[in-house]
Amino acid sequence: MPTALPPPVADYLAGHHVMTLATHGADGPWAAAVFYASEGTSLIFLSSPTTRHCRNLALDPHCAATIQEDYSDWAQIKGIQLEGRVIELQGEEEKRAQQLYGEKFPLVAPLAKVPPAIVKALAKVRWYRLLPERLHFIDNSRGFGHREEIELSAG
Repeated sequence: MPTALPPPVADYLAGHHVMTLATHGADGPWAAAVFYASEGTSLIFLSSPTTRHCRNLALDPHCAATIQEDYSDWAQIKGIQLEGRVIELQGEEEKRAQQLYGEKFPLVAPLAKVPPAIVKALAKVRWYRLLPERLHFIDNSRGFGHREEIELSAG
């Protein structure tokens, strides 16, 4: 995958905090909102492995996600639609994910300064990386229905 996204897409990812993650499992399709931090083209998130979306991802790592605001003016709509796969992080990758996430969300880092309730909650989560395989950037400010596919190389 490229090390950098086009600036408007990278800026959009950096300026937003929540993605809606869509998965599919034994009980059918499911969507869940999760906070994320971005690194290059990938998105880091944490979640309990007992959640429905993580149970689904354990069965099938393929997913879709969107990132957008709640717009009332169609001409202002911007957002990201993507599909890809999720991997659970361990070892050095997990430490890197925690660092990136802590930089975006200071409430969870450094652990020595985190409230006890957050420390307890963090002990129950796992760290994940969503690796996009297709990504579209929607920007109606460039014309109604403007949707641009961002080229991602295999990686």
